[in-house]
Amino acid sequence: MKGHPSPASQGREGAVDAQRPGAQAGLRGPPDIASSVSEKELDQLAHIRPLVFNYSTQTVMKGFLKMLQKKEEYDIIREFLELEQMAVPDDFKSGNELLNRDKNRYRDILPYDSTRVPLGKHKDYINASYIRIVNHDEEYFYIATQGPLPETIEDFWQMVMENNCNVIAMITREIEGGVIKCHSYWPITLKEPLELKQFRILLENFQITQYFIIRIFQIVKKSTGMSHCVKHLQFTKWPDHGTPVSADFFIKYVRYVRKSHITGPLIVHCSAGVGRTGVLICVDVVFCAIEKNYSFNILNIVTQMRKQRQGMIQTKVDIGGVVLF
Repeated sequence: MKGHPSPASQGREGAVDAQRPGAQAGLRGPPDIASSVSEKELDQLAHIRPLVFNYSTQTVMKGFLKMLQKKEEYDIIREFLELEQMAVPDDFKSGNELLNRDKNRYRDILPYDSTRVPLGKHKDYINASYIRIVNHDEEYFYIATQGPLPETIEDFWQMVMENNCNVIAMITREIEGGVIKCHSYWPITLKEPLELKQFRILLENFQITQYFIIRIFQIVKKSTGMSHCVKHLQFTKWPDHGTPVSADFFIKYVRYVRKSHITGPLIVHCSAGVGRTGVLICVDVVFCAIEKNYSFNILNIVTQMRKQRQGMIQTKVDIGGVVLF
């Protein structure tokens, strides 16, 4: 589905990469960073034990993956085709309005009107969708959204503030293959805040691990002085239209995202907010189910996602990313 960028999203490699803390080789955050996490801690996160059986999550996950690897190719294709043929809502009026068209990174990836995230008292538009996944009577709440454009950066931070979100999971690099996939929407340095019309965004600290970057932001609403702290977690080892370089890396990252989440829906975005975003949401729900000894059905999880945002997990490769890594 993805592949039709709007004019606002087109761009080539340039200053964007230089703006990312950690883009320069060897750059590290201060040693006393409050968000500091060690590889040992990440390993422990990946080995959280289920409530009943004395198996580590890592062991259960690897056994689960081996079981799924035995599935015939036609089974995966059949499941993907079932998703493609699934009837979904067809209400994209807000995203198609002339006033909002330049707010879409891709012309063919729009939120359903019924699940889109409204901004402010006038319910202004942003290309973002509420996603609620129910498994065993437990609900997991997310916002799936596109990577911000220059003209939607303020809208993005307004969404974070209004929904009281404390974690942003970003599953893309700003530039991939020489093409801008997501514009930098955060401050360049620790010393210089990002000044927007309504908000001041401060980079409090950051840490660079082998496969993701942790950033701590403070959002200040200028009109009231109200502030809000957000942890920004950027996974850097997953190429577009592919699967993670290491399943272990991704397992640790997803577990750290879940551990960090406290308030509001968990914000997840890649470039379009449907491919890798859908995979992370699906895997997070699966991990939570394993931890609590709940059964789960990946096709059911993806079906729930697609009823709330079009194109979630958009190709068979992404399905493979979920079940095979």
